[in-house]
Amino acid sequence: MNRRLRTVLAVTAVIGSGLLMTACGGGDESSASNSSAASAGQASPTASSGGGDTSGSGSSGSGASKSSGGGAAGSGSSDKSGTGGSDSAGDKSGYGQSCGTNDISWSVSSEDQAGGYFLIKAKAKSGITCVLPAELPVVAFGSDGTQAQPAEQSAGQPITLRAGVTAYAGVNPKTTKEDGGKELDSLIVSVSDDDPNPESLKVGSFVVDQPIVSSWHTSPADAVPFSS
Repeated sequence: MNRRLRTVLAVTAVIGSGLLMTACGGGDESSASNSSAASAGQASPTASSGGGDTSGSGSSGSGASKSSGGGAAGSGSSDKSGTGGSDSAGDKSGYGQSCGTNDISWSVSSEDQAGGYFLIKAKAKSGITCVLPAELPVVAFGSDGTQAQPAEQSAGQPITLRAGVTAYAGVNPKTTKEDGGKELDSLIVSVSDDDPNPESLKVGSFVVDQPIVSSWHTSPADAVPFSS
C-alpha cells in the first residue's frame, strides 16, 4: 500500500514537473513575443521620423523653389523697370517728323527784287525739329481762294527745321503785265493741301493776277520767284 502510494506520488511529481516546464516555456515564448513587439515598436518611430524627414525635405524644397521663383520675378520686374527708364531717357518723340503748319513760326516781308514779291520765312517753333517736304508751299490769297502756281520747274530738297535754320519761299502775286487783277490783303500759307491748320499772314493791300511761288530754300537769294 505504501509502495503504491509512493509510486502514485512519484508519477504525480513527474507530471507536475512537466506542466511546470511547459508553463515556463510558454512564458519564454510570450516574453520573446513581447520583446519582438517592443523591437517593432522601437522601429516604428524611426520609420515615422523618416517619413517626417521626407515631408520636411519636400516642404523645404517647395519653399525654396517658391522663394527662388519670387526672386526671379522681382529681378524680371527690376529689369523691365530699368529698360523703361532707358527708353524714357532716350525718347526722341517729335524728332524727324514731317512739319505741320502749326509746328512752324511764320513771317513775311515785302521785297523789291524781280518787280516786287513777298518773302515767306518758316522757322520751327521752340523745342520742335521737323522736316519740310520737297514740295511747294501752298499759298492762297485772302478769301478768294486763288492759289499760287510753281515758279520753278522742279521741287526743291527736304529741309530739316530746327533751332538756327530758316526756310524761305518767294511769292509773286502778280505776273501779268496788263493792269487788272484782284485787290487782297493777306496770304494764306500751309505746308500741304490737306493741312488742317493754314496760317494767315497780313501783308497789306496788293493785286493778285496769276501768282507764282518758289520752292523752299535755305537761302533767301534762292527763293526769288522769277516768272518765265
